[in-house]
Amino acid sequence: MAYPTADQGKYRSVPAEGNPRETEAWALTETARRLSEGLSESVSIDDFLAAVRLNWRLWTIFQADLSMPDSEVPLEMRQNMLALANFVDKRSVEIIATRNRTLVNALININRQLASGLFTVVPPKEGVEPAPQSGLSTNEVV
Repeated sequence: MAYPTADQGKYRSVPAEGNPRETEAWALTETARRLSEGLSESVSIDDFLAAVRLNWRLWTIFQADLSMPDSEVPLEMRQNMLALANFVDKRSVEIIATRNRTLVNALININRQLASGLFTVVPPKEGVEPAPQSGLSTNEVV
């Protein structure tokens, strides 16, 4: 099962430019969808493992952003996200080594939960100006 490229127009609701938070949520949702599809035995193991690698690359990008010295993410949240990224690294290696599709459920759940938090708009506290709409680098993920 080959996945479409953006220019083929088959992606569902690709996010608009200029909103990193929405883009990150979309990327997490899209990779969770691909991983979930890979649970089906009708999907080749190679296509399933390609979805695992894609998810791993996405998390590597998050790791790089969170590891930057000028990251605006609060320290405790950054540590939590990096711990999740570490788990994703280990689980991805385990899935690729064993080719065990059932191990992917944890990655699907993590992606869906984070995407849900990013899609949620938190109203500003009274008397506080709203924060700019950006992604993991500046907004809290619960």
